[in-house]
Amino acid sequence: MILYPAIDIRGGQCVRLTQGRYDDMTVFAPDPISVALKFQEAGARWLHVVDLDGARNEAGNRELIARIARTLSIPVQTGGGIRTFADIQAVLEAGISRVILGTAAVRDPELVKKAVEAYGEKIAVGIDAKDGYVAIEGWEKTSSFRAVEFARTMEAMGVKTIIYTDIATDGMLSGPNLAAMKEMSEAVSLNIIASGGVSKVADLLSLKALGLHGAIVGKALYTGAIDLKQALTALGG
Repeated sequence: MILYPAIDIRGGQCVRLTQGRYDDMTVFAPDPISVALKFQEAGARWLHVVDLDGARNEAGNRELIARIARTLSIPVQTGGGIRTFADIQAVLEAGISRVILGTAAVRDPELVKKAVEAYGEKIAVGIDAKDGYVAIEGWEKTSSFRAVEFARTMEAMGVKTIIYTDIATDGMLSGPNLAAMKEMSEAVSLNIIASGGVSKVADLLSLKALGLHGAIVGKALYTGAIDLKQALTALGG
C-alpha cells in the first residue's frame, strides 16, 4: 500500500482544515516546497497536493504546485479547481503525474470520459463522501449521488484510481471510516486511495488489510502523531 503524504495549500501556505471547513484552518508551514522536500527525504514514493483555493473557484496555487512537481523527483498527484479539459492539459504539461477530478467529475461526466481517453491512468477521481453522498465545491455542497454508485459510474468510464475521503473523519485524527472503505473496496475493482482520519500507524495497517491501493496522511504527520519514516517501514517501504 502506498502512503501519500498530503499538502493542502491555501494562500500559498501549507494548511490543514478540520472536516473540510475553511473557517477551521491551521497553518502548518509558510513554504509548501520545503515540506514536500522533507516528505521526499523521509522516503515517500508519492505526494498528494490539494489546491484549496482552486477548489472554491478562487485564484489558485497552480504555479506553486507545478514548482513543487519540478523540485521533487517523486511523482505528484493534485486536485482542486481542475474543471476543464484545458485545466487538465495545463496541469499535466506542468509536470504533474496524476490529476484528480472532483466537482468536475460530478457536474460533467463527459469530461472524465474525454480525459481518460486522452490521458488514461493519469486521471483519477476524488470521491468525497458526506453521509454516503458525494460532496462538491470544496465540500461545501452535497450532490444527489451516492458515493458507491458514483464510483461504479466512474469505473465504467475507464477510471482506474479514486481518492475516497470520508469528510466526517477528515482532520479529526479519530481513525478512518473502515466500514465505508470496505464497502467501497467490495463494490468496485478500482485502485482506492483512502483519505480521512488516519491518526496512527495502526490505522494504516488496518487500511492495508482491506487491500486498498493507498492511503493519504495529512494532519497526523504535521502534529507528529505519525512519523513518516516509521510508517513507511511498517508498511514495507
